[in-house]
Parts: sequence; structure tokens; C-alpha cells
Amino acid sequence: MAEEQDAGVSSRAQRKALSKAKILQRESEREVFRLVGRVLKKPESQRSEEEAAALLLHRDTVEELCKRQVRRNVLKRKQEEVFDGVDELKNKVRQLAVAVKQASHLVVYTGAGISTAASIPDYRGPNGVWTQLQKGRAISSSDLSKAEPTLTHMCIKMLHKEKLVKHVVSQNCDGLHLRSGLPRHALSELHGNMFIEVCTSCSLVREYVRLFDVTERTSLHRHGTGRKCSHCGAELRDTIVHFGERGTLEQPLNWRGATEAAKMADVILCLGSSLKVLKKYTSLWCMNRPASKRPKLYIVNLQWTPKDDLAVLKIHGKCDDVMRLLMEELNLQIPAYNRADDPIFTLATPLQLEEVRSHSREVVAPPNDQNDCSDDPEEQKPTSVQGGWFGRGYGKGRQKKKKVA
Repeated sequence: MAEEQDAGVSSRAQRKALSKAKILQRESEREVFRLVGRVLKKPESQRSEEEAAALLLHRDTVEELCKRQVRRNVLKRKQEEVFDGVDELKNKVRQLAVAVKQASHLVVYTGAGISTAASIPDYRGPNGVWTQLQKGRAISSSDLSKAEPTLTHMCIKMLHKEKLVKHVVSQNCDGLHLRSGLPRHALSELHGNMFIEVCTSCSLVREYVRLFDVTERTSLHRHGTGRKCSHCGAELRDTIVHFGERGTLEQPLNWRGATEAAKMADVILCLGSSLKVLKKYTSLWCMNRPASKRPKLYIVNLQWTPKDDLAVLKIHGKCDDVMRLLMEELNLQIPAYNRADDPIFTLATPLQLEEVRSHSREVVAPPNDQNDCSDDPEEQKPTSVQGGWFGRGYGKGRQKKKKVA
């Protein structure tokens, strides 16, 4: 019995000694990295003999730190915004106009960059939501109900009306494509729509379009909005697809329309998207075809995208500037957004009496009552909201990933 106890004590002592040795080794390696890092920051002429000797002694560490610096420089360059000169921009837009005219099936992919003119933040730009989150900064914004379709949204609607654009595939959740008047059959909102909540308990998914952002209480893997289906009484859920989730709703995601459009596309125009997410949706790029038979790709974005090398043309310009020039080249009038024609007012389902105070987000004001921005003016006033559909799910996803690691 005593021998077993001694063996147990010895085993624990060995484990503790091994654990301590590993900790000391890691700390030693960190100290070497700190030392080499400090030396590398100095100009070569200012390094002492001891410091030069340290670099020779720890060549592997020097090589690793140099590789890390190269990676940081590459990432920094990719995040920089580049602007084409005036003449170069016009020349590129003329080339794009020729492609639009000659296309038999043009599909447009849109990202957050087309909505920044509506004061909706993008994601990966210098001041983007996720850029700020990665720097540890808090994200706050006003309700987005005051945002209206931008010039780019209205240009896309006109190009579809003129049968030059067949389908629009959007990553945006702001609902501005729908509000521009673009028909729903021509639109795929892959990541959902902030104005739409649905009942998935009904045999046919029942849709409720609202005049406010329904995602106030929702986030990653938590989609209940707190309101009830007027037909079956089940809790309604939003339609947002966060990182780490897979969108399965038929509408407003409309994956079927997106994939069918991609199969038929001979030209794809990407507007304001980093393509870091879209590139993962292989069904949108027809990668199973030989390279010569894939759609011709045109990209409008200020930053680097992973599809740049495959593009026929990359235009470095703001979406509104590019689309304004494109419409001039095509000799097409740009329609102005008219709130009276906004489809959201005819599509919207009124709240039930007991649901009037079920949210605190601003309501999109009808055209004949611009000053009335809430169901209950005394109770609901414009507020600053923390995060939203564009930030909260991402933050939760990052926290969860770190814990697993």
C-alpha cells in the first residue's frame, strides 16, 4: 500500500516538474523573441557586437520574425484603399459599359460598399465595423431606418428594368435593394433582410415585412424576435445569416435564384464587396467549368479582393461614382428614390395591438407622415444602438472561437 502511495506521489511530482519545465521553456522562447525583436528594430549600424551575435545565434527566430513582418505588410497593403485617377476611371468605365451592352446574362453581386453612401457602415474598410471590432473598439450607430437607397441601388434597378441586368445577388441585410423597387424574383439577399421576420412553424414559411429593424434582440444562433405568428402563435425569427450559420430559408435568401443566375451568367459585376465571403460560395462562380467558359468578372472596389487576379477589369472607385459614369456611357437616366413608391409600405404587415411596444427601433416613416417615426411617439424616440445585425453576431462568433482555441 505504501509503495502505491509513493508511486502516486512520484508520478504527480514528475508531472509537475514536466509542466514547470514546459512553462520555463515557453518563457525562455518569448524572451528570445522579445530580444531579437528589439534588435531588429534598430538600424544595422546602431547594433552592438552582443546584439549582432544574438541575431547570429537565433537565426531561426530572426527568420520567423521577418516572415511575420512580411505578412503584416502584405495585409496592410490589402487593407489600403486605392483610387484610380479621373481619366483612368473614365476609361475603365467605358470598357465596363461595352461589357454591359454585349452581355447576354449579366449578374450583379453587391456588398456593403454600395450602402456606405446611405451612412450604413461597411465591414472591412479602414473604418469598417469588423475592422473596428478587431482593434477592440466599441461599435455604435443610430437606427438604420432613415437610410434610403443610394444612387447605386437606383442604377441597378434601372439596369434591370432595361433588361441589362438579369439578377442581383446581395450580401447586404439593409433591405435597400428591395426598397429601391427591384423585383423580388430578381433579388437574392443571401444574408437576410433586417425588415423581414418569418414563422418557420407554419407548413409554408409565413413572412412578415416590418417598417423597422426586427433584429433588436437577435444575434448569432439566437433568432427569436419576441413577436408571435398571427396564425399559429409560434415565435417569429429574423432572417439574418451570421458567420458560422448556414442560411436555409427560401426567402428572402433565394439561393435557387442566385445559383440559377450564376449558371447562366456570361458577365458578373461585383460592386462594393470584399468577396472574402462570396468567394467561398463555389456555386456562384461556376468553378466546375473550364476557365475559358466561366463568366467574365468585373470588380468595383477600393480594396484588394481575392478575385482580383481573375477579373477582366478591376475598377478602384466608389460605387456611386462608377455607376454615375456607367449610366452616362449607357445613355440611361438615373431614377431618383421616391419614398411614395417604396414597396416596403405596401408589403408591410401591421403589428398587432399587443406588439406595438415590442421594439424600440425607429419606424420607417410613410411618405405622407415624414415626422412620425414611431408607433408610439411618447414611448419611442430615436436612440443610439450598440452593434446591430452587422456587428453583434460577428463579435459573439469571435469570442466563441477564441474559447475553443
